[in-house]
Amino acid sequence: MKLAIVTAVEEFQKDVLKIFKKADIENFSSSDIDGYKNAPSLLMASNWFSAGKLGNESTLFFSFTNEEKIDNLFRIIKEFNSNLETNNPIKAIVVPVERCI
Repeated sequence: MKLAIVTAVEEFQKDVLKIFKKADIENFSSSDIDGYKNAPSLLMASNWFSAGKLGNESTLFFSFTNEEKIDNLFRIIKEFNSNLETNNPIKAIVVPVERCI
């Protein structure tokens, strides 16, 4: 068993759901997050009373699944990212699970 973690900007949320379905990953969770690209501008712009939005609305998905499904998931994400016209690709990582109950 492995843990797949996928992040995407909010605009790609429906695409990620389709990708999970296409990869035959039926059980997963998601959470809304703020994504940040470059720390120097964040540090210069941040203060307690800032009215400006610093992060990009993003979604984090994760699923505990088997390696074969993850291989397929990565293939589909790579294909999706190769056709993007933005600089916000879907990102994914895999973490091995040593024990679970």
